[in-house]
Amino acid sequence: MERWERRAEVPLLLLAVAFLLAYAWPVLDPRLDSDLRSFLTVASWTVWGAFAVDFSARVWLAEHRVEYVARHWYDVALIVLPMLRPLRLLRLLAFARVLNRSAASSLIGRVSTYVAGVAILAVFLGAIAVLDAEQNAPTANITSFGDALWWASTTVTTVGYGDRYPVTTEGRFVAVALMIVGIAVVGAVTASIATWMVGQVQRASSEGAPPAE
Repeated sequence: MERWERRAEVPLLLLAVAFLLAYAWPVLDPRLDSDLRSFLTVASWTVWGAFAVDFSARVWLAEHRVEYVARHWYDVALIVLPMLRPLRLLRLLAFARVLNRSAASSLIGRVSTYVAGVAILAVFLGAIAVLDAEQNAPTANITSFGDALWWASTTVTTVGYGDRYPVTTEGRFVAVALMIVGIAVVGAVTASIATWMVGQVQRASSEGAPPAE
């Protein structure tokens, strides 16, 4: 299992980037040529198939397969649910899941770097997802990537000016997910700053303390 995950890490990461490109390009350019759009659709589903193969391989290599599937129910959901058109936005969660698997081993202990990466990724993915959901709605006020990026930035930072907001059900689900991420990110940043300040105070106190006899 561990050998498989190590060997699959880089290919899956590259496939995740290709998947994001294939998903985001038609959203950002609605006037895309139909042949290119069809190619990107096939590419996204091909990458999706690779995700399914990776999960199937991990299940096959697991010692207790039923328990493994039960513990990784979210991987099952990320593979199965986006096949339903109303839940297609969940495809982006698979991209985030692959990045999280790759980052878990390399960014452990680097909380500030990890939090900054999560915040940037959340803003970009949130903007793409809400634009996909909103741009064709009759009463939408998020109709360009600039609007979507501004909305995602104000939402993830919990500012929420209210000048841009989703009007579709899918867009509101994206908003709820981004709000939860924003609260978690703000909490992590606050905890990191508090930990750093406590460490600085303790270090200054230890340096200023008289030497023990």
